[in-house]
This record gives sequence, C-alpha cells and structure tokens, in this order.
Amino acid sequence: MAFINYSAREINCKLVYYGPGLCGKTTNLRYIYEKTAADAKGKMISLATETERTLFFDFLPLELGEIHGFRARFHLYSVPGQVFYDASRKLILRGVDGVVFVADSQGARMEANVKSIRNLDRNLKEQGYDIAAIPYVLQFNKRDLPTALPVDEMYRRLNIKGEPTFEATASNGAGVFETLKASARQVLTELRKK
Repeated sequence: MAFINYSAREINCKLVYYGPGLCGKTTNLRYIYEKTAADAKGKMISLATETERTLFFDFLPLELGEIHGFRARFHLYSVPGQVFYDASRKLILRGVDGVVFVADSQGARMEANVKSIRNLDRNLKEQGYDIAAIPYVLQFNKRDLPTALPVDEMYRRLNIKGEPTFEATASNGAGVFETLKASARQVLTELRKK
C-alpha cells in the first residue's frame, strides 16, 4: 500500500521482483540501479546470508509525472528465490503495490517458474491481495540462452490474467527498463483511481 510523505510531496510505492532462484531478479535490480542517475536513487541495500539474498533501493523516475501534485518514488525489492525462505518472501510482500514476476526461460526451469507463481499467489492471498487485481507484469528472462523455450509456450504456461509480458536478458539490460516502466505505469494507474 502506497505511503504518502506529505512533507516531501511524494507517494512511495513498493515494487517486488519475484521468481524462482537464479532467474535474474537481482540482475534486474542491479542493472536498474547502475543505469539510474545518482541524484534520482537511494543507496542499494543487500541483505544476504549464506544462501539468501534480498536487495532493496528506491528511486525517483522523473519521466512518469505526478499524481495530484505528488511525485512517485518507487522502492524496488527482490525476494529470495528459494521457496524454503517463504517467511522472508511473505515479509517482503507486505504493503506491495506491484509485482514483477521474473521467469527463467530455460526449459529445465519451467517447473520452478510454475511453483514460484503458485507460491506468489498463495503468499499474496495471505496478505489480503488478489493476484488478478494487483498490478502485475511478467518477464521472460534469459532469452539469449540456447535452452530458452519459445515465448508462446512460456506465455501459455505462465500467463495469469493477460498481464503485460516482456522478453529480457537482464545481464545486458535488454527488456529490463521496459518491464520496470510497465509495472510502474500500472501502479500509478491504480493510484490515480483512488
């Protein structure tokens, strides 16, 4: 749920990058962070244990405009990929305004993608959200790999509600900002309705 900072005239929105382990969530966030101007972003915070990684940073996308005289500031999070860190995933989803699901395009990772989407749906429901109603974007990452499944097969297996879907190779930035902009626009559209 967006937080309004009246003194700074900002609406703070939370976007969570979700997906199976090693699908490219962290790579997406690192690329966005590296390519965002220093005066438009906060510090990147990485919470890491031996096997779990969560990244966070905030940024102010100047080109997306204002809502009733307030600027939108986005806080981007990635969840740990492994399902056994479900408690962390649930905590990170608390107060979410939009979700980017990062799917690994490799054929061998399809079942992990499906399990992770089911886990996302279940965790959103526990937080009082409906995946069919929340701003949601699907990214097919690792499109550059020779083992990548055809896009139409991935769409058939992973699409939930006709959500915007993007092909990406996060390691070189292809599709990364397109995915982010589509998600941010959905969040802002929902905020304008309120």
